[in-house]
Amino acid sequence: MERKLFTSESVSMGHPDKVADQVSDTILDACLREDPNSRVACETFVTTGTVVVGGEIRTETYVDVQREVREVLREIGYTHSGMGFEADGCGVHVLIHEQSSDIAQGVDAAADSAGQETGAGDQGMMFGYACRETDELMPAPIHWAHRLVERQAELRQSGELAWLRPDAKSQVTFRYDGDKPVAISTVVLSTQTEDMSIDVIRSEVEEKIIREVLPAEYLNNETQIHINPTGKFVIGGPHGDAGLTGRKIIVDTYGGYARHGGGAFSGKDATKVDRSAAYAARWLAKNVVAAGWADRCEVQLAYAIGVAHPVSIRVDTFGTGQGLSDEQIVAHLRHLQAFSGHDPLTPDWIIGRLGLATPTGYKNDDGWTYRQTACHGHFGRSAFPWEGLDLVEELQSLRSVGAHA
Repeated sequence: MERKLFTSESVSMGHPDKVADQVSDTILDACLREDPNSRVACETFVTTGTVVVGGEIRTETYVDVQREVREVLREIGYTHSGMGFEADGCGVHVLIHEQSSDIAQGVDAAADSAGQETGAGDQGMMFGYACRETDELMPAPIHWAHRLVERQAELRQSGELAWLRPDAKSQVTFRYDGDKPVAISTVVLSTQTEDMSIDVIRSEVEEKIIREVLPAEYLNNETQIHINPTGKFVIGGPHGDAGLTGRKIIVDTYGGYARHGGGAFSGKDATKVDRSAAYAARWLAKNVVAAGWADRCEVQLAYAIGVAHPVSIRVDTFGTGQGLSDEQIVAHLRHLQAFSGHDPLTPDWIIGRLGLATPTGYKNDDGWTYRQTACHGHFGRSAFPWEGLDLVEELQSLRSVGAHA
């Protein structure tokens, strides 16, 4: 079998780009919590001592943007001036205006519908992917890269490693035999810390993060481990580097293992198919794999602005299909059950079936919110509805009756 390497990275909640993503999604949550029909396209820029929030919003509720921003920064951990960026001391500049009426008329009434069906908020193509490399049906490199920074946050927030600071990056390189991950070749973990001994940092991080998280069967004597390889990482976060919403789209998805349509997610309500259709494509791909139809599956959806129905649906199982061609799988996806009168894969169908207008975390402390998606990956985490396997039975029923294109 062919032997190859593949590398993916993740970044922590305190990374400046992820700070920006979380601020944007917090503003989205604040709008949707009281007005599920809000239209939000919120962008954030962060740098030393400054947060700029801009974009286009149409909502019936009031959002105290200053308060929401500072609360996010406080919860991330930017709580004192020694970090060069502090929740209560930074300037917050709000540059938000209303959604374009030209866009609104196409979204509110789809061009291809006689009734009041929501049109796609923009044109574009979106990809979803699933494979059998992990229990979560995610590629192994990005899955384990996320788990490393997740553990870093856990130890920092619990106080077990109180000298950790919010900014961190991980990178995991897997060795594959054919399409099977068999070993970890290299691990990189760079974490912002207090100014202290690098030997202590490396010892504690390797023991309590890397070896605690990564499966022992993937580690061996040839695995290279790099912890804070520059020797010092004290200046970090928005003080060390500016951050922007939507600049970590590969971290957000599949770590480069699958294709990406190019659209970012954070700060966008679900009428923006950049976000909602990417979630739907992951949901479809994951359920196709879970149904036993393929070992790997990529789903592509494409839309035109103001048009409800996708202009194309494509499935690629990379030769791993089990008894169904890729074209037959597409036919089954086109025949999924309608929702409240809406055809499959229209924005209203996606929003309705996945509950994207009213995340459960708005009413239930155990539920999900959009802000939670903005760090540690949008996929492979069971809290989110697009990770559910609730389509498997429906797909099997379609196969049994033989849906046709």
